[in-house]
Amino acid sequence: MGSGRAAWSVVLGAVSAVTLPAAIAATRYSSSYDLLHAGFAIPLAILTGIGALVLARNARALDRATLGATESVKAAAWGRVLGVVGLGIAVSATIAVAVYGVLTAAD
Repeated sequence: MGSGRAAWSVVLGAVSAVTLPAAIAATRYSSSYDLLHAGFAIPLAILTGIGALVLARNARALDRATLGATESVKAAAWGRVLGVVGLGIAVSATIAVAVYGVLTAAD
């Protein structure tokens, strides 16, 4: 049971870390979307990053409760790292979009 949570935390963490770079890359190959439209992927990156952190924490708690019988500590650690990376990218993108909004509103 805990290894499933740990595995899903890795999956959600990877989705969180890849969402915004993939959205930015997609705008390069589209004629109808520009870079600012990649900002619509920010909520997805935040939600999957939080989900990865929650699942990793639950997997580690289950591992502690079963005295290490689940062997999912490494996967939970990777899920946590990927979730934090995804959240960091999402927060920096949010700041960039906010600064852009302030600068364009000042004109």
